[in-house]
Order: sequence, then structure tokens, then C-alpha cells
Amino acid sequence: MPHLIVALATSPTQGCQQAMKNLALPQLDRLLARLSPAGLDAGNETDFSPPHERALARHLGLAAGPAGTTPWAAWHRLQTPAHMPTDHGLAWAFITPCQWQADANHVLLADPAQLQLTEDDSRSLLAILAPWFAEDGITLVYDQPTRWLAHGAAFDGLATASLDRVLQRDVSSWLPDKLQARNLHRLHSEMQMLLYTHPFNDARAARRLPPVNAFWVHGAGALPQPPVARHAPQLPNGLLQAALHEDWGAWSRAWAELDAGPVAQLAAHVGRGGSARLTLCGERSAMTWHTAPRGLGQRIQSLFRPRRFADVREQL
Repeated sequence: MPHLIVALATSPTQGCQQAMKNLALPQLDRLLARLSPAGLDAGNETDFSPPHERALARHLGLAAGPAGTTPWAAWHRLQTPAHMPTDHGLAWAFITPCQWQADANHVLLADPAQLQLTEDDSRSLLAILAPWFAEDGITLVYDQPTRWLAHGAAFDGLATASLDRVLQRDVSSWLPDKLQARNLHRLHSEMQMLLYTHPFNDARAARRLPPVNAFWVHGAGALPQPPVARHAPQLPNGLLQAALHEDWGAWSRAWAELDAGPVAQLAAHVGRGGSARLTLCGERSAMTWHTAPRGLGQRIQSLFRPRRFADVREQL
């Protein structure tokens, strides 16, 4: 059954609320009128796991709570053909090299994409930092330029905030528990001191690139048993990326493209009698709809009072 998950379909921010005043989504309204409610995942803007990650985790058969304990890195490791059977049950995490930008009142995590890290840059940086992590029993493994894998006992049961939660925000609200992650907090301080005057960043400055001065831990935890293999849902990221950067013009354009593309295709599929699921996610909560038998009263109501996005977005 096709499943479309829409991340950051709405946001309580003033810019988004203003953008929605002129937002027309005829295909989404058409689709919602044909589907039946399948549940609300209520949460808060302060949850470590955003609603779209919780929805994806549920679809994949992973732990899907709001506390930031979905073992995304361990799951990702199992998708890698080179993983070893002995990897099962180990606690893994993602490590994202990044830049923390400090001002008088806040320390913001800048978008790691702005670092323009190449694979060679990233591997060189990993080699510099790996011995420091190893002293705390953490092994770093290269995955991609702005994301490494790491395994060690420190990540077992550790609640970590999604990168999507902290991007362009003050990191102080999103750091893991100081007592449980005291070694990681110490590593943060040591890495900042090490990288402040390191030749790696001197070379980046010569290339007019921003320094790497921190890292972010996310997706931590162990996965003792691999989940049952399932087809991945559709999870477009245009809305998400625009919302994270608070570019509400781009967000509106992304919604128009989504409505005319994947949403229209799903509506046509349902119109032909096909089964489908739709999950709309906001900053706090997510709502899911699916194809299900409807009684006569429900069918009549859908004709005279069809469900629209404007009717449900406040619940997200």
C-alpha cells in the first residue's frame, strides 16, 4: 500500500501562518475527502523526535516515541551491505560534524551542508577526531561527508534530538542528558578546543570555508532484532528543507509541486479504487488517513462537508 508522509506540512510560526493564507491545495483536499482517519500522534514542539520521524519509524516497524530513542543509526547500519552479523545488538549513533555559531545569548547549529565538506575533507577530519572518541570507547566509521556512524556503550538507551529539531536553533535545549552523556559533553568541549586552532580549519579558512568546530549526536540506540523488511514510504523533503530555513516562499512553492505531483497521483490511485495511506506532520503532531470502507452517512457527509486541509492543520 503506498504511503505518503508529508513533513512540516504546517508550522505555528508567523511566516508559515501568513504563507498558508494564500495556499490552495485542491488535490490534497480531494484526497482527504476520499480517506478515513486512522489516528493522531499528538506531541509537543519540544519532543526530541519530530512527528515525521515518528511516522517513518512506525512505518518501518521501529520504536517511534517522542523521546529521541529511535535507533536510526543501528537501522541504517543494517541497510549497509558491508555490515557484519556481529553488528546486531550494538549501540550505534550518527555523528554529524558541524559548526556552532555563538553570539551573546545563543549557540546556534548551522546547516552542515554549508560546510561544503567533501569526502576527503570528512575522512581527514574523522581521522583527527577518532583517537579522542576511542579513549571513551567510541569507534567512528565513515558514512557520508556530513554524517558518520559511531558505536559504543555510550549510545545504549541515549535520548538524542533529531538534527531536524536543532538545525538553525539554540543547541542548549536539545543536548542529551548531562548525567547520562557526561563523556559526550566533555568530548564536545575537547573537540572545540582541539579544532579552534587546528591546521584542518586553517586550511578551510584559506579556502574561504567555514570552520568545523563541533559535532551533533543523533539517532542513537541499539537494535537487538532487525525489523521486518517493509517498503519505504514516500517522504518528500522540499517542505521540510524550506521550513527548516524559514523560507516560506520556497515552502509554498514546494507545497504546490507536491500537490500537483505525489498528492495528485495518490488521489488518482484512490479514485481508481486503490488503497493508500497519507500522513501529514507538523511541528508537534501527525495525523494519518487511509482507505477504509465507509458507511452511507460518511459518504453523504463527504459529499456535502468534504474534509479539507484547512480543517485539520491546526491539530498538527
